[in-house]
Amino acid sequence: MIIKDSTKSQEINPLSPAKAAFYSAVLPGLGQAYNKKYWKIPLVYGAIGTTLYFYQSNNKKYQEFREAYKDRLAGNPDPKYAYLDNNRLIQAQRFYQRNRDLSLLLTVAFYALNIIDANVDAHLGQFNVNSNLSLRPEIKPDEQYIRPNFGVAFNYQF
Repeated sequence: MIIKDSTKSQEINPLSPAKAAFYSAVLPGLGQAYNKKYWKIPLVYGAIGTTLYFYQSNNKKYQEFREAYKDRLAGNPDPKYAYLDNNRLIQAQRFYQRNRDLSLLLTVAFYALNIIDANVDAHLGQFNVNSNLSLRPEIKPDEQYIRPNFGVAFNYQF
């Protein structure tokens, strides 16, 4: 029977967080795979894919309303949008343009969050979180008043 030495520290790779962030920057989700957090990969692609879908959808509608407005000003109105006046066409353009820009901003934010998550997860993977280091609630009886005392104890065992 071999007993594991608990005083021996785990080897730390200081380049691991940078490598995980680089992998996620090259291909979203690759840093999560490097950290062996495979369950996060569908979340990364779901977030980025959803925002890209809404970007494409809003951009398509923006271009439709823009072309309809330009055609109307050129004297060739689109019968599909004949029920809308010029102000409504302008409002629709602004609405879809704002949503398109917001979708692009969210896509960039989720891409950056993917990189940050891979980096932080690689950092946290190097911390010692065994049972010798714990923070747990503790209840001790008060001998003078015969009531329980509540507190928090920080325990570290060598």
